[in-house]
Amino acid sequence: MTRLLTVMEDLGCPIEEGEVQVERTLRKDAEENRERILKAAKVLFAERGLGVTLDDVAHSAGLGVGTVYRRFPNKDALVEALFEQRVIELINVAKAALEFSDGWEGFLYLLANMLTLETEDRGLRDVILGSEYIKGRLRDLKAEVAPLIESLVAKAQEQGTLRPDFRANDVPVLTAMAGAAQEYCGVASPGIWKRYVAIVLDGLKANRSSLTHMPEEALNHEQLHQATLNWKSRRLSDGRR
Repeated sequence: MTRLLTVMEDLGCPIEEGEVQVERTLRKDAEENRERILKAAKVLFAERGLGVTLDDVAHSAGLGVGTVYRRFPNKDALVEALFEQRVIELINVAKAALEFSDGWEGFLYLLANMLTLETEDRGLRDVILGSEYIKGRLRDLKAEVAPLIESLVAKAQEQGTLRPDFRANDVPVLTAMAGAAQEYCGVASPGIWKRYVAIVLDGLKANRSSLTHMPEEALNHEQLHQATLNWKSRRLSDGRR
């Protein structure tokens, strides 16, 4: 319809007002459907990661699968549309971290912000750790993050605050560790991942004369038991999808 009306306009053909109104309605409906799809996908990806299917998204959005495929021909396109800005956020965090005169403080700023973003969004963590759906523009953006982290690590090590055997490639592993802790214990104690990151940070200091403040209390026996049950239940649920 859009292309037909454009051709008619180019040829100087008269267009009935009713046809214009229909076109506007179709455009509005299409945009509303796109927003519904993105909103549903954002929630599902954050909770379950990139293993979510387009069928899952369609069901959550209350739309037919065909409608989703008309807006996004494949999951690659949906992932790119949803996570491009999120990866840009990570790039900006890394750039801001490099502005710190103290390399260790910049490193802490990077980890705090990166881990907060990624532990709250399993989909974003999947993007950073690697996924078959990361292509094109999103892949290029992701490639910008690594050199920034390498520069930050080198800066902290040159200043003697970060242990010399740490590597930039260790950062994604720390992300995976924090994410796993959040999945395992998050229901029982939101933010528990911060406790384990604090423990890890003490191991990363070149000089361990002072210990990092523990931002969260350890789980009690009941919380640990509940965390185990929730973790097992989620694993079983993910396996059935």
